[in-house]
Amino acid sequence: MSDVLLCDYAHARAGDKGNILSVAVFAYDAAHYAWLARELTVERVAGCLAHRRIGTVRRFELPNLGGLNFVVENALEGGVNASPGIDRHGKSLSYALLDLRLPAPS
Repeated sequence: MSDVLLCDYAHARAGDKGNILSVAVFAYDAAHYAWLARELTVERVAGCLAHRRIGTVRRFELPNLGGLNFVVENALEGGVNASPGIDRHGKSLSYALLDLRLPAPS
């Protein structure tokens, strides 16, 4: 079975609180939620964002909304007021997740 891009099956929204990133990922189709919950693991998200030298990643399931919310500590280079980076709020990190290749839904 071939891999697919997450962006073909879901959309995402990122936000911040200090140095903590929150990324919510929602399946376009409710039929793909189970696949999303199975394949978009904490380990995959942590691997995708490892270049940021992140801390703990926690996942919260939102089955009634067809989504998953990932809370990532230490992902924003010290937070909005401390980061020298261009994307201080971490908005682009949602696009990094959407670029993940996952096994195709069955």
